Formats: sequence, structure tokens, C-alpha cells
Amino acid sequence: MTTPPAVFGQFGQALAFAERTLTANLREHLARRGIKPETWYALQLLATRGPGLARDELCRLLEGSRNLDAKSTQELLARLEAEGLIRGDTEVDLTVEGKAMHQSLREYIAGPTIRLLGQFDIQDIETTVRTMQAITRLAEEESSSPAT
Repeated sequence: MTTPPAVFGQFGQALAFAERTLTANLREHLARRGIKPETWYALQLLATRGPGLARDELCRLLEGSRNLDAKSTQELLARLEAEGLIRGDTEVDLTVEGKAMHQSLREYIAGPTIRLLGQFDIQDIETTVRTMQAITRLAEEESSSPAT
């Protein structure tokens, strides 16, 4: 058996620390606007995967996040609907107000994102994004395949 490159052993920890730090920064930044990250995540999913995202799929995606389960997902969606940000039963869409809120938050978040990522070569960022997407896809495929 070949010895794996040392970086393989550093990968998970580096990813975990980056995720933890970025999430904390996002939470702090959104809190200044009185927004919970779960609200941003739901609006972002609907903006990028809609219009007409199946409610079951939206719930599955939200429940897969670290801070939401089935009950809290239903509560979140009920709150967003009561606030007039989303609508729909079997298919969920952003309302005009929801689209405006999403756009406002996207612009608000863009500043810190640009400041952070602007310190790196764009090709490195593009490679990182492609690599993370591929790792996610392969890990999902592996976890859904029967064990060998």
C-alpha cells in the first residue's frame, strides 16, 4: 500500500477550521442586520435553485445543514412565509419582498467576501471551488453506494 501524501491528513482539519471561522464571521455579519444564517441559507437556496423549488427538496436541503432539523426547518419556512418572504405549498418561491431581501443580503455579504477572497489569485479560488464541488459530489455518491 502506498503512503498517502501528508496533505491528505491535513485536508479535513483545514477544511473544518475554515468552515468554522467563515461561519462565525457570517453569523456575526448577519447579526448586525438582525438576520439568522438559516434565513440567509433558505433565501439563497430559493434564489439559486428556484423558481418553483419543490418543498420536499427545500426541506431536505435545509435539514441537511448543521443547525436545522425537520421541526426547525418547518418553523423557519412558516416564519419566512408569515414575513411575506416566501410562498407556495408543493413548490416554494421567493416573493417580491423575498427577492428584495435576498438581493440586499447578497450585496451586504459581498463586501467581506470580496475583501477576503480578493487577497488570493482568482485561479486558485476557481480551482478550490471546482475541487470542493467535485469532492462533495464524489463523497455523496460514495455515501449512497452500498458498502463494498
